[in-house]
Amino acid sequence: MFFSNLTDSMTGGVPLSVDFDSPEDYLIFIFQILFATTTVLIAGTVVIGILFTRALRLQNRFIFMLNTSICDTLVGFSVYYLGLFDVYEGYPPRNGTYNVLTSLLGVNILTFLFAQFDRYFAVCHPFIYSRFITRHFVVGVNIYCWLYNAAHLLARNVLPLSKAMQLYVFSIVFFQLVVLTKVAMTIKLYVIARVQLQRDPPSAERENKKESLRIIIFVVIVFLLLWCPSFVNIIVRFVGGGAMSFRNEATNLFAIMARLNAVCTPSVYLWGSPALREATMRTVWRRLCPGCRRRVESFQGNADKSTKN
Repeated sequence: MFFSNLTDSMTGGVPLSVDFDSPEDYLIFIFQILFATTTVLIAGTVVIGILFTRALRLQNRFIFMLNTSICDTLVGFSVYYLGLFDVYEGYPPRNGTYNVLTSLLGVNILTFLFAQFDRYFAVCHPFIYSRFITRHFVVGVNIYCWLYNAAHLLARNVLPLSKAMQLYVFSIVFFQLVVLTKVAMTIKLYVIARVQLQRDPPSAERENKKESLRIIIFVVIVFLLLWCPSFVNIIVRFVGGGAMSFRNEATNLFAIMARLNAVCTPSVYLWGSPALREATMRTVWRRLCPGCRRRVESFQGNADKSTKN
């Protein structure tokens, strides 16, 4: 109760997400703090590494990584409010943000889809890709992901409740189509990675394509696994009305799983890309950890060997 009273006086009356009446309350609160901090550190490291490494900024696949990592960093910051305070973004909302913070993950949904198409054309149609899929075009596509999400969010908050519900149902149907497309593209990219690239002669370009395909396949699989429970719960709510409900965002297990993408996605980026690991070591961790300098120097120059794709 001490924590709740202290926070109420500092935040204008917004209570904490838990009452601290049981050990589970303390575990939930500590988990949300660790979750938010870990997300900001990992995703923010990827953002800094790409922004301050020219060799990565020139590659289209890293632009998609940058876009999702910016979104993931903002998701991490949002957990400091959604996870630590008594916030409910459903209907009727309680201490909500008009779904502004909870909708951040929507940017990643479209970005992953466009990234899959980007890798497909880069590998299967390299001539068309190099001629038409320019860096400015990719940047424009990533900006579109933010504009679409913002326009959809604005419409839901401005329209009357009946129209907003219709728009919400439409977004669920649209999400179904996106998920089906993601599954189909993931299978297609897996086949390409296993069959087509094996026929190409060994080269740096071939290794970069294999690396990019491996990353996007793992990212989408993790995304689908973490999002599916929330998606199924929403469908059950609309169809049968027997869906699970939660007290607030901090105790919403399905929402927590969906937000775990903000940790898993940049982690997969770092695991799958040696050039990105080198960039983050050089631009972030060498400054924070002088003992990492020798390891960074052993990686020097690898990023410049990457090709444009």
